[in-house]
Amino acid sequence: MAGKLASLWAKLKKPSAKYSLIGLLATGFISGILFWGGFNTGMEATNTMDFCISCHEMHDNVYQEYKKTIHYSNRTGVRAMCSDCHVPKDWTHKMIRKIQASREVWGKLTGTIDTPEKFEAKRLVLAEREWARMKAADSRECRNCHSFEGMDTDKQKARGAKMHKIAQDEKQTCIDCHKGIAHNKPKGMKEDEDEDL
Repeated sequence: MAGKLASLWAKLKKPSAKYSLIGLLATGFISGILFWGGFNTGMEATNTMDFCISCHEMHDNVYQEYKKTIHYSNRTGVRAMCSDCHVPKDWTHKMIRKIQASREVWGKLTGTIDTPEKFEAKRLVLAEREWARMKAADSRECRNCHSFEGMDTDKQKARGAKMHKIAQDEKQTCIDCHKGIAHNKPKGMKEDEDEDL
């Protein structure tokens, strides 16, 4: 038994002719930390407002609209950034969203929305895609800040309180009613989507 343990220990100390297992494991561990740190730093850098509006397509179009909304400036000073609404917080959904964003990078590279006219022509398609993503996720990003449980309907206008009660009873999600909350609504929306709360 002692001979087998000594043999195993010898293999662990020297798994290759050149490097010990401990050396390989230490190198792998340090490399993994450096890779993960760099990867995570890159992910977080792409969630900043500066990154989101670094291309003129976003800066000149949706950013200018967003600056006129309550999500940008309000009495409490709480500001929702692009990533708060468009990038999930949890790791799995965040990675899926980042992969989906490659489509947006492709659009940037091919110039599909590089002029105000091209952007307006694609606005409905882009909005419908984002609304579908938000609906499928039960407006997860909205719910990071808003919830039915946290609402004080006594402080809401009568119509808002009534609609929130109906939405809760019918298991609706935020995006069912709140389209155009941070950006201009696209032309050509269906009639039932045309009224915002």
